Amino acid sequence: MKVRAPLIVAACSLILASAAADAADLLTVYQRALQNDPQIREADANRLASRESKPQALAALLPQVEVGGSYSKFDEDSGRTTLTRSDPSNPLSPLVPIDITSTSDITAKQYDITLRQSLFRWDQWMTLKRADAEVAQAEADYMFAQQDLIQRTSVRYFDVLAAQDTVDAAEAALEAFSRQLEQANKRFEVGLIAITDVQEAKAAHDQAAAAVIAAKRTLATARELLRELTGESFDTLATPVDDMPLKTPNPENEEQWVSQALEQNLAVISARLATDIAKQDVRVARSGHLPAIDLVASRGDQDYTGDQIGRNEAGVSRAPADQTQTTDSIGIQVTIPIYSGGATSSRVRQQVYLHRAARERLERANRETERSARDAYLGVLSEISRVRALRQALESSRTALQATEAGFEVGTRTTVDVLDARRRLFEAQTNYARSRYDYILNVLQLQFSTGTLDRADLEEINASLRERTITR
Repeated sequence: MKVRAPLIVAACSLILASAAADAADLLTVYQRALQNDPQIREADANRLASRESKPQALAALLPQVEVGGSYSKFDEDSGRTTLTRSDPSNPLSPLVPIDITSTSDITAKQYDITLRQSLFRWDQWMTLKRADAEVAQAEADYMFAQQDLIQRTSVRYFDVLAAQDTVDAAEAALEAFSRQLEQANKRFEVGLIAITDVQEAKAAHDQAAAAVIAAKRTLATARELLRELTGESFDTLATPVDDMPLKTPNPENEEQWVSQALEQNLAVISARLATDIAKQDVRVARSGHLPAIDLVASRGDQDYTGDQIGRNEAGVSRAPADQTQTTDSIGIQVTIPIYSGGATSSRVRQQVYLHRAARERLERANRETERSARDAYLGVLSEISRVRALRQALESSRTALQATEAGFEVGTRTTVDVLDARRRLFEAQTNYARSRYDYILNVLQLQFSTGTLDRADLEEINASLRERTITR
């Protein structure tokens, strides 16, 4: 059976496209999260919704025009009995009853237009000022959500890499302990070691097998958390290169970073704006005690058409019932609140309490931001030292394992010594890899605390990453 070349090319293209879709670096994963994360889309929708508060507040200050109308049709039949002289020319003639009936068939049309222009309403002006702060707060919240997305993406990205490092170390330990157990069995068979050495090797092998299972479970969870953020799974993620640069914060002054964080942190800015909004709400509530003055102009047209028919013994009379009326009015309307059952005073007290709560939230945001900035600054410095120390510890662990294995060959070291040396090596490998991820995350956290975290910071980190396959 022959397969045509175009089909092969198409199949290869699909395979390559699928492989490319599964490979990603930190910047690519962030782009996917920016497109697919429901939390950032929710923040964007809230921002757009908050923007509408400004035109709504402005609309209340502009003329309000209302047009109304009605159309009605009614029929009326009425009858009555009256007394009249039998001879109208003779005042002494006797009175006789006469029945009179009438029928009305009328159509009524009514139109009116009313214009109302606010002249003084303190709550409307305060609401307009509040709207400006509300829009500014929505923008700050959205920018915070963007920075938070960078932070969340980075944490979950490097959590996957750290989990993969743990899996690699656990699998390498299992493989090494398997070889150690095999060697122990052979040495025991020829009488070179005691059965206790075999049992020690067996116990280490079993613990390593359990560690592999636990590590793979942790990796699966980390991958799922990243997929939750981006809506996609990735088989290949970029990991830091061996010679990743370690940069100290610039400036190297903790107080400058704290001062910048308290001034520019978006959570603090949002809390500050929330305090301003709460203050405006107090003023809006107090306006309930003030008069309201409006200019009101209206015009109304009424049009009645129809006939009115009367019947009596003298005959039938018909009269038109047409009528047209136009009414124009313009005036100043003043409304002065006198008593509302205490509701206005209660609303004022409520807003005062909410303003107090907003001030406390601002104070809490300031303290949290200061703590976060200091912690991130010290974290960057400590992680730089920790990465260098763990790199040296890794080299020392390799050297120690080689020396222990050599001593085991000549009989100066036991199986337990070799197993412990291997454990320390794998632990050093995992700790060293984790420390580099922690350094990156502390750098991003410092930028996040100062409100300066953006895509450029990701691009800088992304430049020092290389591809790596993730175990499924």
